[in-house]
Amino acid sequence: MNRLRHPSRRLGLGLVLATLTLATFVAWSQHSWSRADRAGVEDWERDGEMPHDTFTFARIQYDSWGGGWRGRGKWSIDYPESDLNMSFRLQQLTALKVDPDGTVLNLTEAKLFQYPFIYLIEPGEMSLSDDEVKALRKYLLTGGFLMVDDFWGEAEWRNFEREFKRVFPSREIVELPLGHEVFQCVFPLKEKPQVPNPGDAIRGAPYGITWERHDAETPHYRGVYDDDGRLMTIICHNTDLGDGWEEESRAGEWYFKEFSEPKAYPMGINIIFYAMTH
Repeated sequence: MNRLRHPSRRLGLGLVLATLTLATFVAWSQHSWSRADRAGVEDWERDGEMPHDTFTFARIQYDSWGGGWRGRGKWSIDYPESDLNMSFRLQQLTALKVDPDGTVLNLTEAKLFQYPFIYLIEPGEMSLSDDEVKALRKYLLTGGFLMVDDFWGEAEWRNFEREFKRVFPSREIVELPLGHEVFQCVFPLKEKPQVPNPGDAIRGAPYGITWERHDAETPHYRGVYDDDGRLMTIICHNTDLGDGWEEESRAGEWYFKEFSEPKAYPMGINIIFYAMTH
């Protein structure tokens, strides 16, 4: 299959991602933020010589039938803090040149194909139009990569599976083994990370519970492959990596040390690294 023909796809190799800074999550929690600007996340300058040859964290906006979130749809949960924090950590800890702002776009926008990585959150009540289904299918088959995150339990899985099967009716959604490269490529992980929101994390801590619902005890990382064996979608179910990014500076040091630092960021960086190099 052809890959997306855009500088961001070439940047996955051209910026020597193999030099990712593996050595340190040291002093992450020492970062002091005011929350006045950019949700408290530091800003930085784009590369003056190649301002468009950057990785942009692209979030997908979609319709959901179960109500809104802060006056918006479910697509906007954890926004903008999670996107900005992940962009900041990528810029800080890796060799990637990263857009400090990120972007939000619809699946039917022509500029979708400018972004080799897209992020879709809370699909448990997602409803895609026929045009969105066609656009997502084309995007993935021409080299794009989709990360799905933050939904819990069997009811939400059934809704997502039903909508995604409209995109690929005959492609199997498979569980990814822990030995898959996406779990090992930058930060070697010994287990599939489960990240709850801070409230559930605190309530469950005395009992060793890190799941948010009774039918969501096991975290699942599932994938869909194209005809060439390229993983083009990763589905993070019964976990909320985005909360681990969003809450790093306001949920307290315990949550950061327990979930953001060892689980949410390593998994997120692994996924983006994998997406940009395969």
